[in-house]
Amino acid sequence: MQTLHAISRMALLIGLHLLAGAASADRLNQTIATLEKGEAAFGIFSGDRSMSNARSLARAPIDFVLIDMEHGPYDAESLQRFLLGMTDKSAIASSGSLAMQTTPIVRLPTNGREMNQYLVKQVLDLGVYGVMFPMINSREEALNAIASMRYPKAAGETDAGPQGVRGRAPGNAVWYWGTAYGEYLSKADVWPLDPKGELLAVIQIETQEAIDQLEEIMTTPGVGAIFVGPSDLSADLGLPRSHPDVEQAIQTILASCLEHNIPCGITTSPADIEARTKQGFRFATVGGDAGISPRTAQALQLGRKAAGRD
Repeated sequence: MQTLHAISRMALLIGLHLLAGAASADRLNQTIATLEKGEAAFGIFSGDRSMSNARSLARAPIDFVLIDMEHGPYDAESLQRFLLGMTDKSAIASSGSLAMQTTPIVRLPTNGREMNQYLVKQVLDLGVYGVMFPMINSREEALNAIASMRYPKAAGETDAGPQGVRGRAPGNAVWYWGTAYGEYLSKADVWPLDPKGELLAVIQIETQEAIDQLEEIMTTPGVGAIFVGPSDLSADLGLPRSHPDVEQAIQTILASCLEHNIPCGITTSPADIEARTKQGFRFATVGGDAGISPRTAQALQLGRKAAGRD
């Protein structure tokens, strides 16, 4: 019976893996490629930075992994080992593309008001393709987040975004991406502000203060995705997670994302992933660590079907 269960689970995962589709030829960040097409992307939160988990997630039927350094330890050395563990040489050889199937994105430990730019620089220099910023409550904090991910603009360059403040020392990132130095500098910018940028800035909305300034945050140039933090949001509102006012706050955030055509994310489960996807959420998480469990695989299958990716 256990053998049959393992075979069934493997068949499901292989099927979902195939549904993920071939890598976009002109993208290193496949999650951005998915979002560019207007499709929903699915991922998980991960606190397990073991090599075995890195290998598992590299081939998992997901679009991205949110490496959680907010509620897990901030440890650049273990992050570097985890990222290297996600390098799948066999997939590179067979596809002919340097693009990773699963996009590594780091959630930082600092809240937006702390403005700690150096942490952003450190994780980007290791090669991650995106950064998630917890507790962003204002346009000023959102601008600081975007600026910390960008290099200073070259003389004569102008765009609507904030001037970058990231220092130049991307040796490890250049190696990890497999690009030339100059190519990395040109690609290491935030999408969609830079249409060719390969970095995704994910802004978390988790308080009433942020909802009160939603328009200012949403219109900050360089915001790639918004992610609702239901647990912290309900705590900030002083209400249980199941209270109707919490759901109303979530729907307010989603409506603003839809209005501004910004992918909106939220945590989901098999019980609500179909409904959340049909509501318009396009950056959902569906599970946790230790590879893809049957429950997470079920949620992924439901989410992809609801998003029209089956």
